[in-house]
Amino acid sequence: MKYVIAFAVLAAATTAIAAAAPRPVLIGRDGPEADACGVIGTVTGLNPHGNNYLSVRASPNTRAAERDRLRTGQRLYVCSTSADENWLGVVYRHGPLGNCGVTAPVQHPRPYGGPCRWGWVSSRYVDVNAG
Repeated sequence: MKYVIAFAVLAAATTAIAAAAPRPVLIGRDGPEADACGVIGTVTGLNPHGNNYLSVRASPNTRAAERDRLRTGQRLYVCSTSADENWLGVVYRHGPLGNCGVTAPVQHPRPYGGPCRWGWVSSRYVDVNAG
């Protein structure tokens, strides 16, 4: 019995660690003929009486490390989605979007490497504007 409990605890801990492990945002998922990140979104629907920011996470999970915080109106490039579509892999810079290197095609899907910021946000708070 105690081995079963120990195994269950170990399995739960392993699952939690894996869920919170950093996961890069992939660009170029739509193929070499499309922009590396072909969708633009805007942060919206935040609670002004609550935290009033959208956490940017290191992976698509609420247990993942918070990398940044975005405010209502922040524009961003949407590059990836989680399997359950609850999370978006995004690329952004504070202020105007500017050149983040994702508006032209790339030959093969790859992790985003800069120069802008990147991470995962809840899809619930992003309104897709273009793409």
